[in-house]
Amino acid sequence: MRFNFSARRLVTAMLPVLMGLVALLIVAGPRVLNPMNIAWLAGGDPATHYQGWQFFRYSPWTFPLGLNPGYGLELSNGLIFSDSIPLFALLFKPFSALLPEPFQYFGLWFLMCFVLQSWFAWKLMGLASNNVAVRLLGAGLFLFMPAMILRMGVHLSLAGHFLILAALYLSLRPSVQRRRLGWGVLLAASALVHAYLLAMVLLIWMADLLARTIARQLTWRKVFLEWLGLLVLVALCCWQVGYFGVGGDGLGSSGFGLYRANVLTFFNAAGWSYALNDIPGFPGDIDGLAFIGLGGLFLAVCALPVVLSGNVNVTAIARKRAVLLLAVLALALYAFSNRVGVGSWEFGYWLPEPLITLASLFRASGRMIWPLMYLVIFSLLWVVVRGHSARTAILLLAAALVMQVIDTRAGGAATRSFLMASPGSTWKTPLVDPFWQRAASHYQKVRWIRPQNYSNHWMTLADYAGRYQLGTDAVYLARVDGSALEQAQRKARLALESGKYEANSLYFLDQRSALQAVVNHDSSADVLAVIDGFNVLAPGWKRCADCPPINNAKSLEVVPQAHPGERLPFMTQGKGADYLAKGWSPSETWGTWSDGKDAEIILRPTSQVHSLLLEASPWLAPTLTHQDVAIRVNDVAVFTTRLTQAQPNMIDIALPAEVRELVAQQGMLRIQFHLPNAASPQALGVSEDGRELGIGILALTVN
Repeated sequence: MRFNFSARRLVTAMLPVLMGLVALLIVAGPRVLNPMNIAWLAGGDPATHYQGWQFFRYSPWTFPLGLNPGYGLELSNGLIFSDSIPLFALLFKPFSALLPEPFQYFGLWFLMCFVLQSWFAWKLMGLASNNVAVRLLGAGLFLFMPAMILRMGVHLSLAGHFLILAALYLSLRPSVQRRRLGWGVLLAASALVHAYLLAMVLLIWMADLLARTIARQLTWRKVFLEWLGLLVLVALCCWQVGYFGVGGDGLGSSGFGLYRANVLTFFNAAGWSYALNDIPGFPGDIDGLAFIGLGGLFLAVCALPVVLSGNVNVTAIARKRAVLLLAVLALALYAFSNRVGVGSWEFGYWLPEPLITLASLFRASGRMIWPLMYLVIFSLLWVVVRGHSARTAILLLAAALVMQVIDTRAGGAATRSFLMASPGSTWKTPLVDPFWQRAASHYQKVRWIRPQNYSNHWMTLADYAGRYQLGTDAVYLARVDGSALEQAQRKARLALESGKYEANSLYFLDQRSALQAVVNHDSSADVLAVIDGFNVLAPGWKRCADCPPINNAKSLEVVPQAHPGERLPFMTQGKGADYLAKGWSPSETWGTWSDGKDAEIILRPTSQVHSLLLEASPWLAPTLTHQDVAIRVNDVAVFTTRLTQAQPNMIDIALPAEVRELVAQQGMLRIQFHLPNAASPQALGVSEDGRELGIGILALTVN
């Protein structure tokens, strides 16, 4: 009999585990569980999640343990900022040599998320009923929450909603037995998964600690020891996975008030229901998606008569859990932000700037609605279960679960399609020339100029660098240290100006940087060429005994051609933007402003050049009435003028014979501007624009 009793308990305990596995297969399909299938990770946020692990896997151990120096180089920080789930990265790294190549653990992470989501939902339902069927059906509802499923196609680590359920369970259970162990494991795990989840769990723990203190369930000594010990534990975990690798100037971010939760989010299907229409809102509201589903709304209807009848004293229960409720409501208030959206209507209220800056640490504040969402779901389940007989409750919960599973397919189908992409062990890459493999054995780093977070082609370059275990600064990170980025950009600017590049680095250059490099790189040693459509600078390649010649490696190929009589506009998407070298701001809808006292345009004429026609407007202000412009062509002075009219000026420049000869000899035309009166609107008190503006160019015609 003892064996049978134990076997029955084991089978019962395995039911939520099995339900979690079944739910994963329904939502995601089986392909994500193949650790060698990385095809579904080839894009957006999932790509950087995988790349962070790929670089960390082969990098030497550091201290703190979670630093990832190869993925970012000077911009680098910890695993936590590539959202690579440090909990799993640290677990699998010691076995890297035994793992296949490639290897991804994100499918295993999803498996853990669903199993533990089911397990902790089962534990929560145990607070409402001992009936196995009731607990299992209630737990099933938590597995088909749109807010969780949505994250599986975007932010993989944020699928860990089981951490929120675990925190709610620890807060709601009456026992205080082994609470320090439970909360310690939960807080440490949250810190090793994602900062947003850590913030939610941390606040729920603090609320629980306060509530237990008020209820005198804990002595002051135990409260102090738990508070101090667990905060130290959290700080230690955060330190080890790189939270503190980014300075204060890199932690803040724009977006607070945009990526928020709409007040009607619990009722807004937002594409996640066949039966219900969407409620109009704002684009950023999707980050705060907390639609409780058709099944959840059905339970709300079922719970309402129970509450109105007084069979369940909701008010007394709310008072008993007042501290937890206040904490969760505080998170919800933060989720709504100070720009509150109610459907398509919005109103704002003032907050002091320091508070806005602090709130911007979690710019996607809408995610903070999740604890309230889960508390609402559990409350509805609790009322329905406590207000009806077991048989009635089972029927109602079964109906709710069927509705939830079927109806959420409206939005979940897109996530499943993404996760069930044709499997593959490589990503498609445009880098197919034999040069890339040879270069990987010669260089140790892959650099993008100009260094920036989320640069153009970052995924292609990171994939190339990761495949050959090279370091790279072509990365996509959640946060980047501002001073480190500024220093890296300054270093790149000096390299372009001096023509001196690191011998161990292969450089990919954007168009403006390539035009600067073509002027002063060491053509006797360095290769500057267009390979597979990328501007590439390979320092010292020509002097390397083991480096074979590169076919058609001509530096001038990076300079675009210009045909005689062709008008080249400099607005956004205009052809003229390809000819801009140093000293220009990003192009705008009308044209491009110069930035600084010197600027340059470089092009490759297809025939002899006799004259230039430039359309330009000076930047003027009440205290700046003119702009002096000195123009040189291929380092020879050809024209000076003073611009006093704000409207477009037609500047016609005839080229002397010696200049025409230089252009023909060098194969390119360099138009160099010197703007001694350039000044920033900020310095002149006109606006907050810090650019040093001189002239705005609209178009250029080469004759």
